[in-house]
Amino acid sequence: MRIETSAPTRIDLAGGTLDIWPLYLFHPGAQTVNAAISIRARATIESRSDNRILIRSQDTGATVEADDWRELWDQRELRLLSLLVHFFEARGLTLTTTSESPAGAGIAGSSALNVAVCAALAQWSRTHYEPEALLQVAMNVEAQAINVPTGLQDYRPALYGGIAALELEADGVRRVALDVDPSQLERRLVLCYTGEPRNSGTNNWEIFKGHIDGDRHVFDCFERIRDTAAAMRQALTAGNWDEVGRALAEEWEHRKRLAPGVSTPGIDALIERAMAAGATAAKVCGAGGGGCLVAFGPPEKREAIRVALQDGGARILNFSIERHGLTRA
Repeated sequence: MRIETSAPTRIDLAGGTLDIWPLYLFHPGAQTVNAAISIRARATIESRSDNRILIRSQDTGATVEADDWRELWDQRELRLLSLLVHFFEARGLTLTTTSESPAGAGIAGSSALNVAVCAALAQWSRTHYEPEALLQVAMNVEAQAINVPTGLQDYRPALYGGIAALELEADGVRRVALDVDPSQLERRLVLCYTGEPRNSGTNNWEIFKGHIDGDRHVFDCFERIRDTAAAMRQALTAGNWDEVGRALAEEWEHRKRLAPGVSTPGIDALIERAMAAGATAAKVCGAGGGGCLVAFGPPEKREAIRVALQDGGARILNFSIERHGLTRA
């Protein structure tokens, strides 16, 4: 038997970090806005002639072997993949993964990989999960792997694709697909990898603790981020691209205030280059501290922005807005 799955990564446009339970419960009207992109993570499962387990990451070159799934609970190498195989009690397989996203890019590469692997293992074990139940497994196992709470937004672009808002309310979370022309958004965005990997678990955990401990500054930043996410959603659905740029810029200003290290001198220099080339806004994807940078500007300035970022040492990542989420073969 051979099973192949893939899932897209995403660009977060506004509202990130608010999606960590229970932070959004303290900010009525909280939501995130993001767009799935064609940079994908992939998983392949192949059956073996014995009951052994082989897990292989083509990106890192790391492998894990086990005689039984029970051995994987304490495995530190390829921890997320090991815990997923452990959860599904899988055996007699070779699991191979690869991702088109750079490591620590902040575009939810680990969540996309998580969803792809979860779907493959569920199919392998002949276990049916409704979409939201599969995402719950992915989220909980990732929390076990990184030892801190995870956000809710990143699994939805991987599963569903498209441009969407995730409404975060006391009675649950709701994904709302947004009526936006993907090509119009796509032609205004430039995505690059800064060369500085980041650790979202660490960044988000410090912010999370500050919020729970009653840090008023952090609370107020989240209030502003919530309001900016609402403005971003309204601007996108209205096709008001000037307002989209303004909301993106505001989101970054509020995000930088959350904690030291969200931006770095290298990130600041790249943003300055993008703005000088005609961008109207730019922000780091994910929690900040490194990873990918997304710049927004008029379509006629897109190539100039790309060149400016590349000349500044960044690696341009070509992408399209991904209309399709998880795929199985």
